[in-house]
Order: sequence, then C-alpha cells, then structure tokens
Amino acid sequence: MISAMMSADSQAPSNHMYRVKPPTFLTFFTLLLTSSSAICAEIISGGTAMATHWSGITALVIFIVAIVIVSFEELTHLRKSKPVLLSAGIIWALIGWMAIQTGTTQSAEQAVRLSLLHYAELMLLILVVMTYINAMGERKVFIALRTWLCNRGLSYRGLFWSTGITTFLLSPFLDNLSSALLVGALILVIEPDNRRFISIGCVNVVIAANAGGAFSPFGDITTLIVWQQNIETTNGTLGFWSFFSLLIPSLVNYLIPACIMQFALPKGELQPSCDQVVMRRGARRIILLFLCAIATAVIFRGLLHLPAVIGMLTGLSYLQFFGYYLKKTHRPQEQGIEDTEQLALPIPMDSKNPFDIFVRVARIEWDTLFFIYGVALSVAGLGYIGYLATASDLMYNQWGPTTANISVGLVSAVLENVPVMYGVLEMMPAMSQGQWLLVTMSVGTGGSLLAIGSAAGVALMGQSKGQYTFFSHLKWSPVILLAYMASILTHLWLNASLF
Repeated sequence: MISAMMSADSQAPSNHMYRVKPPTFLTFFTLLLTSSSAICAEIISGGTAMATHWSGITALVIFIVAIVIVSFEELTHLRKSKPVLLSAGIIWALIGWMAIQTGTTQSAEQAVRLSLLHYAELMLLILVVMTYINAMGERKVFIALRTWLCNRGLSYRGLFWSTGITTFLLSPFLDNLSSALLVGALILVIEPDNRRFISIGCVNVVIAANAGGAFSPFGDITTLIVWQQNIETTNGTLGFWSFFSLLIPSLVNYLIPACIMQFALPKGELQPSCDQVVMRRGARRIILLFLCAIATAVIFRGLLHLPAVIGMLTGLSYLQFFGYYLKKTHRPQEQGIEDTEQLALPIPMDSKNPFDIFVRVARIEWDTLFFIYGVALSVAGLGYIGYLATASDLMYNQWGPTTANISVGLVSAVLENVPVMYGVLEMMPAMSQGQWLLVTMSVGTGGSLLAIGSAAGVALMGQSKGQYTFFSHLKWSPVILLAYMASILTHLWLNASLF
C-alpha cells in the first residue's frame, strides 16, 4: 500500500541538500510566510523529506496527541471518533498544502483516494455485520441466552467457566466488545454486591472475548481489517479460513489464565432468579441468514475473487427481504401479554412496532465507524509522509518479523488495537502467512494485558461502576503475559508450515 502511495518517490533526487533539521519557531513562521523554492524542494511527491520538515513533524505530533486523548476516553467521556477525525483532516491539509507548493497535488490526491477506497470497503462490511447484530438484539436473541445461563443454578466456579466459554464461543461471530458486554452484564446482575467474584469474572470475560475474537475474521475489528485487505503473503493469500489456524493458540491464551484464576473464586453456589425471556418471532431465522451472509462473502472472495464486501452487502438483502416479510405479517403484541405467554397464541406476536431494518442501521455504532475512518486516514497520511517506511525498516528488517510482531502486540496493551493494526498494514512488510497470523493474534490478545488495552476491558470498567477496575485487572497481568507468550509459542510450533 505504501509503495502505491509513494510511487512518485522513486523519481525524487536523493541529494542531501534537500534535507533540513527540525526548524525552530522562528524558522517555522519564516517558512509559513514565504513560498520560496526551498519549501518546494522540501517535499518531492510527498516523499520522505517531509518527515524532517515542520509540516511532517506537526502531523506526527497531532496524531500522537489524538491517540492519547482516545486512550483517556473513560476519563474525559469524549467520544473517540472526535480527536481522530480532526487529526485526519489536519494531517491531510498539511500534506495538501505542501503538495500545492511542490506541484505534486495529483500524487497526494491519488494517495488519499486509495485510502478512502479501502476504508469504504471496510465500513460497508462492518455496517452489514452491525446491522445483523442489532437485528438479533431486537429479536431478543442475546437476552434469551443470558437468561438461559442465569437460570442454570451454577456454582461460582461453574458460572465462571460458563461465562468464559460462552464469551469465547460468541466472539468469533458477534465481535469481542459485544460479547464482553453481553456476558459481563450477566455477571453484574447475578450478584451485584460480590466485588470479588465480579472482578475475577470480568477479567475472565475480557480475556475470553479478546482470545475468541482473534481466530475469526468477524471476531474483532483488527481481524476484519486484515481479512478485508486480501493480503498476498510470501507463501499464498491470507484467506478467510487461514485465521482458523489460530484456534488452538487462542484457546491456550484463554485457558491458562482461567485455570489459574479459578482458585481465587469464592466458595459456594449461586441461586439466581432471572425472568424467563422468549425470543421474538424470526430470531432463529435471522441467525441463519447471518451465517448465510458470511458464507456469501466467503464465496465472493474465495471463489469469485471479488471483494468480500460485495458478498456481505448481498447478504444484507437477505435480511431486508425477511424484514419485509416480518413487517407484512406483523401482529402487534397486546398490552398486558408477556413474552412467556406468546407461545400459547395461535398467531405469533411481535412487539408493538413492526421490524424495520433501517432502524437497525440507524442504531449501529457510528462512533466506531468514524473512529476507524479517522485512524485509517491519519495513518495513511503518516505513511505518505514517510514515517511508516522508517518504522517498518527498523522493526521488520532490523529486529526481524517475529520480534516485531510480538512487540506490536505488547504495544496494543496501551494503545487502541485499531491504529496499531492500521500502522502495520500501512507498512505492509513482506511476511509469510504465519507471521501475518502472528501479528493478528498478538494485537488482538495483547490488549488483554491491561484493562485499557481493549474496547472490551474499557467497556466493562464503565459497566461495573468501580467493581472491576484497572488495578483489579493489573494484578492478573503476569498470568495473562504468561498466556500471551504461551499462545505465541503454540502458534510458532503448531503452524510452523505457514512460516
């Protein structure tokens, strides 16, 4: 991707006279107020010379500040899309301004259009997935699952394992954030005053959500991003089924902390009582349609060699037609009739309002989509300037891909995993399938090391209202780090043929 963005660089002269040291504030204002040929020489086709110019340094600082603000979302209550949207606009404004000075506007325009194309494909794909998830939520699929778990009469240890395994199995299809919120709510409802159990249970759910999301293209935003790129590796294309090679390493990542944490659970059994909930009409068929939509996307990508997003949008039409059927056959639920009584009625009843797919589209996580846009365009801008080429040379050529990919996973414990993965994709190092799977797993599971390392951890901290905290998670970090390294070693051994 970088090579496409910076194709004009190969024709740029490499004379050292074009490079300058980072300017002082006086130099900054002097350059800003003049449009001499010295500035034109500074950027040649958006090349790496911009990395040492004040405009490039400013762009890098702006992005770092935006990511820091995003990291403190829980404290500032500022939606994470806002700083990165502003960051993307400023970075490309700086690139555009310098391109005007140098007469390289065509190169900059081609670069930003390519980034927009990649983002548009990912956005539409995520939009379809979120619409299906919202539709299943509206049909009470997830509430019914939570109620079923609640009424099993389990012990603390039984609930601990049930919630963890359920989260691990849901994440590959639902996504790690939604899975963690769904099952985490069950832990908080059953015994709201048992701080010890809630703390350990939430840590378990976060680990299970991140591990389960690592081996499926639909399990996490990062895996979805990687699959959507259709990466050509040094030993073949990274396809849909390639990610499932991470199943056993991901399972190791979850089981090691869970086996150790279970000994810290309180003793005794639970006697929860949750009201019975029945799924609304059409719930099971929507689940089936979602699986059909995924299958269609796989067929479009694997057999027809077309973008997966075309298949997913085709799969959205399945839900649209079924929604039309639900709307035409809608029978409003009468006031006073509970969901548990609907089974005795001759005609299945819905809620008072008929199913409307566009309501489901309107309620998707637009903040997440705008956040991904801001990150994608910001990182693409830094790649166009030349920073990512430098980072790629340091990490993947000097450190080696294995060390670099493990380190990237550790970085994701502090930073959002989406910008971290976008950074790797913009670098686009030449790696084998095994190495690309390694970085996918490390970025996904590395976020479990700290509570702030993943969206699942941040969301559960807010949901638990102080019972699951940064420090309650931190005391289990050594165990999680052990599992992180064990899962990597398992992948290196089990999938050695992919390297």
